[in-house]
Amino acid sequence: MSDTAPKQRPQYRNISVPQILSYRLPLAAKTSILHRISGALLFLSLPVILLPLLSMSLQSEASFNSISSVVGHPVCKLVLLALIWGYLHHFCAGIRYLALDMGKGNDKYAASKTAASVLVVSLALTLVFGLKLFGAW
Repeated sequence: MSDTAPKQRPQYRNISVPQILSYRLPLAAKTSILHRISGALLFLSLPVILLPLLSMSLQSEASFNSISSVVGHPVCKLVLLALIWGYLHHFCAGIRYLALDMGKGNDKYAASKTAASVLVVSLALTLVFGLKLFGAW
C-alpha cells in the first residue's frame, strides 16, 4: 500500500462582480457575445418593431406616408441604426461560424483575425448604411 497523502482538492470560492469585470476576454469571445446579443436584438425586435412597421407600410399610401414621417425622426433612425448593426454583425459573424464549422480557422491566430475582420466589416457596413439612413447621399 502506498504511503502518499491524499491530494488537496481545489477550493472554488464565490467571485465578485469586480473580479468578473477585470477578466480580459479574447476578441473571438467578444465577437461571440456580440453575435448572441445581435441575435437576441433581432429576435425580440421582429414582432415589436419590424413586423408592425412592415404591416402598416403595406396597408395603403396614407399609412406609408405616416410611417415614413415617423421613421424620419432622429430617435427612430437611431433605433433603426441599432437594428441595422445587429443584422450586419449577426450576418458577418454567422459566415465566420459557418467557416469554423467547416474546420477553417480554428487555430488561435486565425480565430483572432477572423473575429477582428467580422467587427471591422460589420461596423464599416453599418457606417455606410447609417450614412444612407441619415441622408448623407
